[in-house]
Amino acid sequence: MPADQRQPPAPSLTTGRLRIEGRLPRSSNFTFLVAVEDEGATGLAVYKPEQGEQELWDFPPGLHRREVAAAELASALGWPRVPETIERTDAPYGPGSLQRFIEADFAEHYFTLADRPELRDQFLRIAVFDLVANNADRKSGHCLYVPPVASAREDEGGAIWVIDNALCFHAEPKLRTVIWELGGTRVPDDLLVDLARVRDAPPRAMTSRLDEGEVEALLARIEVVLHDPVLPTATSPRQYPWPLV
Repeated sequence: MPADQRQPPAPSLTTGRLRIEGRLPRSSNFTFLVAVEDEGATGLAVYKPEQGEQELWDFPPGLHRREVAAAELASALGWPRVPETIERTDAPYGPGSLQRFIEADFAEHYFTLADRPELRDQFLRIAVFDLVANNADRKSGHCLYVPPVASAREDEGGAIWVIDNALCFHAEPKLRTVIWELGGTRVPDDLLVDLARVRDAPPRAMTSRLDEGEVEALLARIEVVLHDPVLPTATSPRQYPWPLV
């Protein structure tokens, strides 16, 4: 890419100044679009404060920490694509998660993309991630599609980024997802290598945000996949989130 077409450096989510731009619609919890300003660079992020969370019967308060833990798990595995996500205590409405905003084609989501063969491997990685993370809420709209730009390799076929990963890591089985078409698919060997690496050395940035039982359950789920590397199939409508999109 020519130098004059390169993207400017992204502002630091950790140290950048935050300015509320507005509340994002259709979110069950308070979710804000914020501008991040840092040494002349400006970008956008999604801010989810703890005090804006609705109380859930099966998850304790502090969902923002699970959002960060999910990003750390994805980073340790090397897949799927989860936007950079950190915890900020000095944010406008108190502690919460801050996730880099993805400029995506928001008309697209899992149901509009699932039949595209060039995206299958990305959705497979998302399905494996959700299985081991025990994602209780993988809706279609949580899969953001970023079309390939002119400078990208033609065989990349665009990128899928997954967001809204807070309802993960429960110690009890909670998997609810729209990605059941891949049930029965064998998990590729290269993904198994990544899973074994995380099992043997789970990242502290993830485990420190979960309780001991949740970490043990995560490692047990990884062990199950390593011994039986086939994605499960849905057996009940309760295994689908609502709303689906």
